[in-house]
Amino acid sequence: MSSDHALEKFAESVYLEDTTGENFIENVIHTQNLPSILAKLSPRDRILEFGYGEGTITAPLVERGYSVEIVEGSEKLCEAARARFGDKVVVHHSLFEEFKPAQPYDAALALHVLEHVDEPRAAIAAMTSCLTPEGRIVGVVPNAQSLHRQLAVMIGLQSKPDDLSPRDHAVGHQRVYSLDQFASEFEACGLEIEERFGYF
Repeated sequence: MSSDHALEKFAESVYLEDTTGENFIENVIHTQNLPSILAKLSPRDRILEFGYGEGTITAPLVERGYSVEIVEGSEKLCEAARARFGDKVVVHHSLFEEFKPAQPYDAALALHVLEHVDEPRAAIAAMTSCLTPEGRIVGVVPNAQSLHRQLAVMIGLQSKPDDLSPRDHAVGHQRVYSLDQFASEFEACGLEIEERFGYF
Protein backbone atom coordinates (compact mmCIF):
# COMPACT_ATOMS: atom_id res chain seq x y z
CA MET A 1 0.00 0.00 0.00
CA SER A 2 2.65 2.40 -1.09
CA SER A 3 0.87 5.21 -2.95
CA ASP A 4 -1.01 8.17 -1.51
CA HIS A 5 -4.05 7.19 -3.57
CA ALA A 6 -4.01 3.64 -2.17
CA LEU A 7 -3.74 4.94 1.40
CA GLU A 8 -6.65 7.34 0.97
CA LYS A 9 -8.80 4.68 -0.71
CA PHE A 10 -8.03 2.25 2.11
CA ALA A 11 -8.79 4.88 4.76
CA GLU A 12 -12.14 5.70 3.17
CA SER A 13 -13.21 2.11 2.63
CA VAL A 14 -12.09 0.54 5.90
CA TYR A 15 -12.27 3.39 8.42
CA LEU A 16 -14.28 6.37 7.25
CA GLU A 17 -17.07 4.44 5.50
CA ASP A 18 -16.47 1.00 7.08
CA THR A 19 -17.59 -0.87 3.95
CA THR A 20 -15.87 -4.03 5.21
CA GLY A 21 -17.22 -4.17 8.77
CA GLU A 22 -13.59 -4.29 9.93
CA ASN A 23 -13.99 -1.46 12.44
CA PHE A 24 -16.22 -3.49 14.72
CA ILE A 25 -13.79 -6.42 14.80
CA GLU A 26 -10.72 -4.23 15.24
CA ASN A 27 -12.37 -2.16 17.97
CA VAL A 28 -13.34 -5.29 19.92
CA ILE A 29 -9.77 -6.57 19.66
CA HIS A 30 -8.30 -3.23 20.73
CA THR A 31 -10.69 -3.05 23.69
CA GLN A 32 -9.71 -6.57 24.78
CA ASN A 33 -6.01 -5.76 24.42
CA LEU A 34 -6.19 -2.38 26.16
CA PRO A 35 -5.22 -3.68 29.65
CA SER A 36 -2.19 -5.48 28.18
CA ILE A 37 -1.18 -2.36 26.25
CA LEU A 38 -1.58 -0.09 29.28
CA ALA A 39 0.53 -2.47 31.37
CA LYS A 40 3.46 -1.77 29.03
CA LEU A 41 3.22 2.01 29.51
CA SER A 42 4.30 4.35 32.30
CA PRO A 43 2.21 7.42 33.22
CA ARG A 44 4.85 9.90 32.02
CA ASP A 45 5.57 8.15 28.73
CA ARG A 46 5.59 10.11 25.50
CA ILE A 47 3.72 7.79 23.15
CA LEU A 48 3.89 7.66 19.36
CA GLU A 49 1.01 5.79 17.76
CA PHE A 50 1.69 4.49 14.26
CA GLY A 51 -1.60 4.54 12.35
CA TYR A 52 -4.79 6.13 13.61
CA GLY A 53 -7.66 3.88 12.53
CA GLU A 54 -10.68 5.15 14.45
CA GLY A 55 -8.79 6.28 17.54
CA THR A 56 -10.01 3.35 19.62
CA ILE A 57 -6.74 3.20 21.56
CA THR A 58 -5.97 6.91 21.28
CA ALA A 59 -9.10 7.89 23.21
CA PRO A 60 -8.39 5.93 26.42
CA LEU A 61 -4.76 7.05 26.36
CA VAL A 62 -5.82 10.71 26.15
CA GLU A 63 -8.42 10.16 28.88
CA ARG A 64 -5.67 8.79 31.14
CA GLY A 65 -3.49 11.84 30.56
CA TYR A 66 -0.82 10.32 28.33
CA SER A 67 1.16 12.50 25.94
CA VAL A 68 0.12 11.03 22.57
CA GLU A 69 1.26 11.78 19.05
CA ILE A 70 0.13 9.99 15.90
CA VAL A 71 1.90 9.25 12.63
CA GLU A 72 -0.61 8.55 9.87
CA GLY A 73 -0.09 8.24 6.12
CA SER A 74 -3.67 9.14 5.18
CA GLU A 75 -4.46 12.86 5.20
CA LYS A 76 -8.15 12.02 5.64
CA LEU A 77 -7.46 10.01 8.79
CA CYS A 78 -5.19 12.80 10.04
CA GLU A 79 -8.10 15.21 9.59
CA ALA A 80 -10.41 12.80 11.44
CA ALA A 81 -7.95 12.56 14.35
CA ARG A 82 -7.54 16.34 14.56
CA ALA A 83 -11.31 16.83 14.45
CA ARG A 84 -11.85 14.33 17.26
CA PHE A 85 -9.01 15.24 19.61
CA GLY A 86 -8.10 18.84 18.75
CA ASP A 87 -4.95 19.98 20.54
CA LYS A 88 -4.99 17.00 22.94
CA VAL A 89 -3.09 14.96 20.35
CA VAL A 90 -0.35 15.96 17.90
CA VAL A 91 -0.96 14.43 14.46
CA HIS A 92 1.83 14.01 11.90
CA HIS A 93 0.91 13.32 8.27
CA SER A 94 3.75 11.07 7.12
CA LEU A 95 4.59 7.59 5.93
CA PHE A 96 6.10 5.64 8.81
CA GLU A 97 9.49 5.24 7.12
CA GLU A 98 9.72 8.97 6.36
CA PHE A 99 8.80 10.34 9.80
CA LYS A 100 11.59 12.21 11.59
CA PRO A 101 10.72 13.10 15.21
CA ALA A 102 11.83 16.33 16.84
CA GLN A 103 12.62 14.38 20.01
CA PRO A 104 12.50 10.69 20.95
CA TYR A 105 9.51 8.86 22.41
CA ASP A 106 9.28 6.38 25.26
CA ALA A 107 6.87 4.01 23.54
CA ALA A 108 5.63 3.29 20.04
CA LEU A 109 2.31 1.59 19.36
CA ALA A 110 2.01 -0.51 16.20
CA LEU A 111 -1.53 -1.83 16.55
CA HIS A 112 -2.83 -3.60 13.47
CA VAL A 113 -0.48 -1.83 11.08
CA LEU A 114 2.40 -4.21 10.29
CA GLU A 115 0.12 -6.60 8.40
CA HIS A 116 -0.66 -3.74 6.00
CA VAL A 117 2.75 -2.22 5.20
CA ASP A 118 4.91 -3.21 2.23
CA GLU A 119 8.07 -3.72 4.28
CA PRO A 120 7.42 -4.60 7.96
CA ARG A 121 11.08 -4.56 8.97
CA ALA A 122 11.62 -1.14 7.42
CA ALA A 123 8.60 0.08 9.40
CA ILE A 124 9.95 -1.47 12.62
CA ALA A 125 13.34 0.13 12.00
CA ALA A 126 11.61 3.49 11.52
CA MET A 127 9.69 3.01 14.77
CA THR A 128 12.87 2.08 16.61
CA SER A 129 14.62 5.21 15.34
CA CYS A 130 11.92 7.31 17.03
CA LEU A 131 12.54 5.86 20.49
CA THR A 132 14.73 6.66 23.47
CA PRO A 133 17.43 4.04 24.21
CA GLU A 134 15.06 2.48 26.79
CA GLY A 135 12.02 2.83 24.53
CA ARG A 136 9.72 -0.01 23.57
CA ILE A 137 7.32 -0.99 20.82
CA VAL A 138 3.95 -2.58 21.56
CA GLY A 139 2.74 -4.44 18.48
CA VAL A 140 -0.51 -6.23 17.66
CA VAL A 141 -1.31 -8.09 14.42
CA PRO A 142 -3.85 -10.68 13.22
CA ASN A 143 -3.18 -14.16 14.62
CA ALA A 144 -2.25 -16.61 11.84
CA GLN A 145 -3.21 -19.49 14.15
CA SER A 146 -6.58 -18.09 15.23
CA LEU A 147 -9.49 -20.45 15.74
CA HIS A 148 -11.37 -19.11 12.73
CA ARG A 149 -8.34 -19.72 10.49
CA GLN A 150 -7.90 -23.25 11.84
CA LEU A 151 -11.59 -23.91 11.22
CA ALA A 152 -11.24 -22.59 7.67
CA VAL A 153 -8.55 -25.23 7.06
CA MET A 154 -10.67 -27.98 8.63
CA ILE A 155 -13.64 -27.27 6.37
CA GLY A 156 -11.54 -26.77 3.26
CA LEU A 157 -11.78 -23.01 2.79
CA GLN A 158 -7.99 -22.55 3.16
CA SER A 159 -5.09 -24.95 2.72
CA LYS A 160 -3.08 -23.37 5.58
CA PRO A 161 -4.09 -21.13 8.50
CA ASP A 162 -1.83 -18.31 7.33
CA ASP A 163 -3.22 -18.23 3.77
CA LEU A 164 -4.75 -14.86 3.01
CA SER A 165 -8.50 -15.12 2.53
CA PRO A 166 -10.71 -12.87 0.39
CA ARG A 167 -11.56 -11.09 3.65
CA ASP A 168 -7.87 -10.44 4.34
CA HIS A 169 -7.47 -8.92 0.90
CA ALA A 170 -10.61 -6.80 1.34
CA VAL A 171 -9.18 -5.18 4.47
CA GLY A 172 -5.68 -4.69 3.08
CA HIS A 173 -3.79 -7.49 4.82
CA GLN A 174 -0.53 -8.37 3.10
CA ARG A 175 0.29 -11.01 5.70
CA VAL A 176 -0.76 -12.51 9.05
CA TYR A 177 1.57 -13.75 11.77
CA SER A 178 2.07 -16.54 14.26
CA LEU A 179 3.61 -15.33 17.54
CA ASP A 180 7.00 -16.73 16.51
CA GLN A 181 6.85 -15.09 13.07
CA PHE A 182 5.89 -11.77 14.62
CA ALA A 183 8.68 -11.97 17.19
CA SER A 184 11.20 -12.76 14.45
CA GLU A 185 10.39 -9.49 12.64
CA PHE A 186 11.45 -7.52 15.72
CA GLU A 187 14.44 -9.73 16.51
CA ALA A 188 15.69 -9.28 12.93
CA CYS A 189 15.72 -5.54 13.67
CA GLY A 190 17.91 -6.07 16.74
CA LEU A 191 15.12 -5.78 19.31
CA GLU A 192 14.55 -7.97 22.36
CA ILE A 193 11.11 -9.45 23.01
CA GLU A 194 10.06 -8.70 26.59
CA GLU A 195 6.59 -10.21 26.57
CA ARG A 196 4.08 -11.88 24.27
CA PHE A 197 0.31 -11.62 24.55
CA GLY A 198 -2.53 -12.40 22.22
CA TYR A 199 -6.03 -13.61 21.55
CA PHE A 200 -7.67 -16.43 19.63
